[in-house]
Amino acid sequence: MAKVLREGASYTQRDIVDLLGEFSAFKDRVEKRFKDLARELEGKTNEHELWVNLYLISTDYAEEINGKKHKQQEVIQKIS
Repeated sequence: MAKVLREGASYTQRDIVDLLGEFSAFKDRVEKRFKDLARELEGKTNEHELWVNLYLISTDYAEEINGKKHKQQEVIQKIS
């Protein structure tokens, strides 16, 4: 979903609600797992921007990892 917003494609209200839900869940997971990071971001004047950038970085990384796994599976299937 973040990719759709980055590329400037059109989106529906439902897409935005889904994205906000996904972002909120991401933020909750990071706050629970990386408490020091969450404390570092808390109270900064650009806190929201920092969270959004962290979210975009993580989704880019996840997409990259999924792409690599997909390519590896294709190679394995070709070899078989």
